[in-house]
Amino acid sequence: MSEQILPGYWLRVGSGYERSMLMKFIQLAYRELFPQQEDFSHLAQTVNQYLSKETPLWWVDNEPVEVPGNSSIGRQPVGCIWLGNAIDQVRGDRHAHIFLLYVMPEHRRRGIGSQLMRHAEDWAIVRGDRQIGLQVFQSNQPALALYHQLGYQTQSLWMVKPLSP
Repeated sequence: MSEQILPGYWLRVGSGYERSMLMKFIQLAYRELFPQQEDFSHLAQTVNQYLSKETPLWWVDNEPVEVPGNSSIGRQPVGCIWLGNAIDQVRGDRHAHIFLLYVMPEHRRRGIGSQLMRHAEDWAIVRGDRQIGLQVFQSNQPALALYHQLGYQTQSLWMVKPLSP
């Protein structure tokens, strides 16, 4: 079953059977951000390790899905959001964490990303979370702009240093 979130777009719950579609979306996201890199097969480990009934996945389709229990057959979603759990390292509270938010380029700037973020926030509130977090690449300026517009603030910086053997 799906619900309309914007004119022409419907949100539906994903399932563990859609791992390959989730992998496709993750790889699309990373290829956009890192076009010089060719192999993103290592991302399958993230999906295999974290996709479960405790880490909900929602898809956005551009036509409604009405076939109960068979929602992904023949579908090509235009967006998704995948959520998980994290622990606040200051207070120790569990909170929602956004693993992936992705909207196909030809469907961007129509409010889909904002609607997915609101859906994630509503899910986290119902669950009793006091905050929701995400990680975004510094080079992803459109995503940073969206998150700032929605009230997200930088809490910490993840820093890396390449090491030579």
